[in-house]
Amino acid sequence: MTLKVAPCSHEAAKYAVLNWHYSEAMPIGKLVRYGVWEDDQYIGVVLYGRGASPALGAPFDLSQTECCELVRVALKEHKSPVSQIVAATFTRLKRDNPGLRLVVSFADPEQGHSGGIYKAGNWIYNGISPSSEEVLFRGKWTHTRMLRPTGWGSVPKIAQLSDADKAKLPRRKRSGKHRYLYPLDKQMRRRIQPLRLPYPHAVEGSEESRIASGDEGQVRSLPTALG
Repeated sequence: MTLKVAPCSHEAAKYAVLNWHYSEAMPIGKLVRYGVWEDDQYIGVVLYGRGASPALGAPFDLSQTECCELVRVALKEHKSPVSQIVAATFTRLKRDNPGLRLVVSFADPEQGHSGGIYKAGNWIYNGISPSSEEVLFRGKWTHTRMLRPTGWGSVPKIAQLSDADKAKLPRRKRSGKHRYLYPLDKQMRRRIQPLRLPYPHAVEGSEESRIASGDEGQVRSLPTALG
């Protein structure tokens, strides 16, 4: 079996996210899109972006151009381990973005995710992110940052609401997410290594628990969560 990772179109990425990711939603803003093929068959996409916050890299003394977020892993049935697929995209990511030094990603406990693919890929676990606030819009809970245009692309429908309509949206608090770090050079790894914490336990019976038992390549997909 041959595994191939290469840039793909927005349309191909959107198809994968809408069909093979639990969110069924494309992230907004500028994205780096890597399609994934096994034996020349398209099996999904790995997406990188600037992240939910313009200060994503600030805690690590990095500028906005030195840090990015892994925002989606959307795969149909596949044979290659998810960690191997993500690692293959790192090779392209570093080559296509030579100033990039760190990748950040999050796993959502409310979706039953603890970060099995990151543990398998030797990411550095950095604890729980701060809690956040969400609003209910068109049947889906959405981070309140979506209420404000980002300037990174088209304005989402929720941000086009009037201030009065935004104020009427139901709100809730949600817990933080597991935060993982992947350095792209040796110097950065040495810098953030002291931030490493013990990996959280996988939820028993979940897809991640099967990854921990060595069946990673057999799961349908294990998407990451954004915001």
